[in-house]
Amino acid sequence: MTSASLRLFAPAGQTDLAGTVAAHLDIELEALEERDFEDGEHKTRLLEPVADSDCHVLQSLYGHDGYSVNDRLIRTLFLLAELRDHRAARVTAVLPYLAYARKDRRTKPLDPVATRYVAQLLEAAGVDRVDTLDVHNPAAFENAFRVPVRNLEAGPWLADAVLESDCPAAVTVVSPDAGGYKRAERFREILAGRIGTRPGLAFMEKKRSAGEVSGDTLVGGVAGTTAVLVDDMISSGGTLARAANACRQAGADRVLAVATHGLFTGDAMATLEAAPMDRIYVTDTVAAASTAGDALGDRLAVVAAGPILAEAIADG
Repeated sequence: MTSASLRLFAPAGQTDLAGTVAAHLDIELEALEERDFEDGEHKTRLLEPVADSDCHVLQSLYGHDGYSVNDRLIRTLFLLAELRDHRAARVTAVLPYLAYARKDRRTKPLDPVATRYVAQLLEAAGVDRVDTLDVHNPAAFENAFRVPVRNLEAGPWLADAVLESDCPAAVTVVSPDAGGYKRAERFREILAGRIGTRPGLAFMEKKRSAGEVSGDTLVGGVAGTTAVLVDDMISSGGTLARAANACRQAGADRVLAVATHGLFTGDAMATLEAAPMDRIYVTDTVAAASTAGDALGDRLAVVAAGPILAEAIADG
């Protein structure tokens, strides 16, 4: 594909992030006609022909600002199918935050596997490729699809932000649960490449049953270091708060948190305000990150995801 054929679309509710990506690509965000009907249905209509174009649809699939997760998903599916219907040469779904990614396996009899179902919906819409950013379980994400996928990573940008603002001398990277150990190890490798020494590594015990989380054992030493908690998302904030308290009790000098997606659901602001964390780093894949600063102030640092996504789109 030539750069002239590149087209970027964003359904309602995603124009801020998409506009930033378009600016980095030095293209205009494509206009759409969007109408909502009294019965809850909607229509999205293309305003320019797309035949033989390389079309990207950008939409983070989360609930916020009047649009539910399912609203965003169905609008995205319809737009992808419409682009395919009007003979786009290639159709790529750019989903910085992918909904239903946490339900990627059966943990109880008769459980759904929602990640696979979302994959089937996207494939049925005619998508050629799916890009996402730090999906919850990369292996499950890749295995769910039969079309090419890319799991982009925000780690290098987040690491740069941490080192620029906090510049810790002695660092221990901490996973807030054992399941995120590989994610923490990857962030540790990124930090090591930048500071020239290998940070320590630790993880928290965590058990979840019927929505209740327990376990407060920290495995690994953090005393006398800056503990950097690494996760893919912040939802209620409870997991990070537990880990931050454990690190403080174990003698950490400072506690930072790094997560790609700041969902900040429910009582997250109150939970994080009370947690002993010096700073929290997230990207702006979710709009809630831009308003969370009202509660967290200077303790929240928001790293732009636009350049990450634009670079990936430009690379093809």
